[in-house]
Amino acid sequence: MKRFYVYILANRRYGVLYVGVTSNLMNRMAQHQGKFLPGFTNTHSVTRLVHFEEFSSIVEARARERSLKRWRRAWKFELVNQLNPEWRDLTKEIM
Repeated sequence: MKRFYVYILANRRYGVLYVGVTSNLMNRMAQHQGKFLPGFTNTHSVTRLVHFEEFSSIVEARARERSLKRWRRAWKFELVNQLNPEWRDLTKEIM
Protein backbone atom coordinates (compact mmCIF):
# COMPACT_ATOMS: atom_id res chain seq x y z
CA MET A 1 0.00 0.00 0.00
CA LYS A 2 1.42 3.37 -1.02
CA ARG A 3 1.93 5.94 1.72
CA PHE A 4 2.14 9.72 1.46
CA TYR A 5 3.78 12.13 3.86
CA VAL A 6 3.38 15.75 4.81
CA TYR A 7 6.49 17.06 6.48
CA ILE A 8 7.89 20.15 8.13
CA LEU A 9 11.54 21.08 7.82
CA ALA A 10 13.40 23.72 9.82
CA ASN A 11 16.88 25.19 9.69
CA ARG A 12 16.97 25.51 13.50
CA ARG A 13 14.60 25.71 16.46
CA TYR A 14 12.01 28.44 15.80
CA GLY A 15 13.78 29.25 12.55
CA VAL A 16 12.78 29.07 8.91
CA LEU A 17 10.07 26.48 8.20
CA TYR A 18 9.14 24.58 5.06
CA VAL A 19 6.05 22.39 4.54
CA GLY A 20 6.09 19.74 1.82
CA VAL A 21 4.45 16.54 0.62
CA THR A 22 6.01 13.37 -0.83
CA SER A 23 5.38 9.70 -1.43
CA ASN A 24 8.96 8.76 -0.45
CA LEU A 25 10.07 10.56 2.69
CA MET A 26 13.50 8.91 2.92
CA ASN A 27 14.38 9.86 -0.66
CA ARG A 28 13.05 13.39 -0.25
CA MET A 29 15.09 13.92 2.92
CA ALA A 30 18.21 12.70 1.13
CA GLN A 31 17.50 15.26 -1.59
CA HIS A 32 16.98 18.10 0.90
CA GLN A 33 19.95 17.23 3.09
CA GLY A 34 22.23 16.66 0.11
CA LYS A 35 21.09 20.04 -1.25
CA PHE A 36 20.19 18.42 -4.57
CA LEU A 37 16.95 20.41 -4.87
CA PRO A 38 17.32 24.01 -5.99
CA GLY A 39 15.06 26.58 -4.41
CA PHE A 40 13.84 27.68 -1.00
CA THR A 41 15.13 24.80 1.15
CA ASN A 42 18.57 24.91 -0.42
CA THR A 43 18.85 28.71 -0.21
CA HIS A 44 17.81 28.81 3.47
CA SER A 45 19.55 25.56 4.56
CA VAL A 46 16.25 24.06 5.68
CA THR A 47 17.26 20.42 6.15
CA ARG A 48 16.09 19.32 9.62
CA LEU A 49 12.98 17.10 9.59
CA VAL A 50 11.06 18.21 12.69
CA HIS A 51 7.56 16.84 11.97
CA PHE A 52 5.84 14.45 9.58
CA GLU A 53 2.43 12.86 9.16
CA GLU A 54 1.53 9.76 7.15
CA PHE A 55 -1.52 9.38 4.88
CA SER A 56 -2.90 6.59 2.71
CA SER A 57 -4.16 8.99 0.04
CA ILE A 58 -2.40 11.73 -1.91
CA VAL A 59 -5.64 13.72 -1.80
CA GLU A 60 -5.59 13.70 2.02
CA ALA A 61 -1.88 14.51 2.13
CA ARG A 62 -2.18 17.47 -0.23
CA ALA A 63 -5.20 18.79 1.65
CA ARG A 64 -3.20 18.65 4.91
CA GLU A 65 -0.20 20.31 3.22
CA ARG A 66 -2.41 23.17 1.96
CA SER A 67 -3.91 23.53 5.42
CA LEU A 68 -0.52 23.67 7.17
CA LYS A 69 0.82 26.16 4.65
CA ARG A 70 -2.03 28.51 5.60
CA TRP A 71 -1.31 28.17 9.33
CA ARG A 72 0.41 30.96 11.21
CA ARG A 73 4.05 30.31 12.14
CA ALA A 74 3.16 30.19 15.84
CA TRP A 75 0.67 27.38 15.19
CA LYS A 76 3.31 25.37 13.30
CA PHE A 77 5.77 25.94 16.15
CA GLU A 78 3.18 24.62 18.60
CA LEU A 79 2.53 21.54 16.43
CA VAL A 80 6.26 20.72 16.41
CA ASN A 81 6.58 21.45 20.14
CA GLN A 82 3.75 19.02 20.99
CA LEU A 83 5.38 16.02 19.29
CA ASN A 84 9.06 17.00 19.09
CA PRO A 85 9.80 19.51 21.89
CA GLU A 86 13.59 19.27 21.37
CA TRP A 87 13.21 19.99 17.65
CA ARG A 88 15.54 17.07 16.96
CA ASP A 89 16.09 15.92 13.38
CA LEU A 90 13.75 12.95 12.83
CA THR A 91 15.49 11.79 9.65
CA LYS A 92 17.33 8.95 11.39
CA GLU A 93 14.03 7.64 12.77
CA ILE A 94 12.60 7.07 9.29
CA MET A 95 15.65 5.32 7.83
